[in-house]
Amino acid sequence: MMKLKLIVLGQLTEPYWRAACDEYKKRLSHSCNVQEVELKEVRMGRDPAQGEIAAALEREADQILAQIPPRAFTVALCVEGKQYTSPALSALIDEKMTAGASELCFIIGSSHGLSERVKKAANLRFSMSALTFPHQLARVMLYECIYRCTEIRRGSPYHK
Repeated sequence: MMKLKLIVLGQLTEPYWRAACDEYKKRLSHSCNVQEVELKEVRMGRDPAQGEIAAALEREADQILAQIPPRAFTVALCVEGKQYTSPALSALIDEKMTAGASELCFIIGSSHGLSERVKKAANLRFSMSALTFPHQLARVMLYECIYRCTEIRRGSPYHK
C-alpha cells in the first residue's frame, strides 16, 4: 500500500472543506495510507514587510522540513512549479514508487508560499494551475488530483 503524507500550513476552517478532504481521504484509503500534518502558520501583521514575510517563511520551513520522511519523494506546491496532465502525474507517481520511494510527501505552504529552503529540499516543484486558489481549496484539489492518479494507475473509469 502506498504511503502518502500531506504537510500543510494552516487549518481547514470551514466544515465543507473538511468534509471534501475527508471524502477523498476515505476514497484513497483503499490504495494509500494517508497521513495529514497541519502546521501552524506564522502570524504576521496585516501588511507585513518583505523581511517579516521572509522570516516567517523560514520559521515555517523549520516546521516543514522536520516533518519530511526520509526516502520520501517530496513535492512542493508552488506557482513556479511544473504543470502535469493527470495521466502524466499518475505515471510520475508510479515511476517514483516503483523506483523505491518510501512514500509520497506533498507540501502546501502558507498564504505567502514556501521558503526557498523547502523548495530546494523537494524533489519536484508542482503547480496545479497558473491560477491562484485559496489554500483550503488547494488542499481539496490536491486530494482530488492524487485520487485521480491512483484511479488512473488502477485502470478505473473515474478519469474518463
